[in-house]
Amino acid sequence: MLDYEKELWASGYSLIAGVDEVGRGCLFGDVVAAAVILPQGLVIEGVNDSKKLSEKRREVLYDIICEQALAIGIGYANAETVDRINIKQAARLAMKQALDKLETKPDYLLVDAEKVDVPLPQLAIIHGDALSQSIAAASIIAKVTRDRMCLHWDLDYPEYGLAIHKGYATKQHREALETHGPSPLHRRSFLGKILAQQQELF
Repeated sequence: MLDYEKELWASGYSLIAGVDEVGRGCLFGDVVAAAVILPQGLVIEGVNDSKKLSEKRREVLYDIICEQALAIGIGYANAETVDRINIKQAARLAMKQALDKLETKPDYLLVDAEKVDVPLPQLAIIHGDALSQSIAAASIIAKVTRDRMCLHWDLDYPEYGLAIHKGYATKQHREALETHGPSPLHRRSFLGKILAQQQELF
């Protein structure tokens, strides 16, 4: 998980930010990105792609990353932004926001399968959250942050079951949409495709 970082450290880079986002495939709410700079040489046991970790394990690692990181930034793009500029551009915008919020500025970026619109050297790594500790740490920060947001959203829109499925297109979520229609925080641009089989309700 440190092969990419070690190569960059050997090349003279010391402040490497891992960047990742979560919520790209959701029907509801923000896409959330995180940027994390970890100390050179630090190894955090168990850090991996957030999707491969249990919720309990993610929470534990979230606390460890927050304690150990040199800097953490988090960015958001809401459903209206997703609908307006499309999900790919919204994810990139959230990543840029996350980088802008870092109190310590990085000298190199490792990004999960994307390019961020900032004037910094960067490397896009396919499946980077499973190959780079820095990206995996960002993945965990973003995932835990978004999951906690879903718990708050669930209080405002309990009919959709957001605390359970976190806004993804589960059977429960699709059935709730059929019954109640979309909320103001649903991504309208996603619903047509998802619900097309349900007699084009929206």
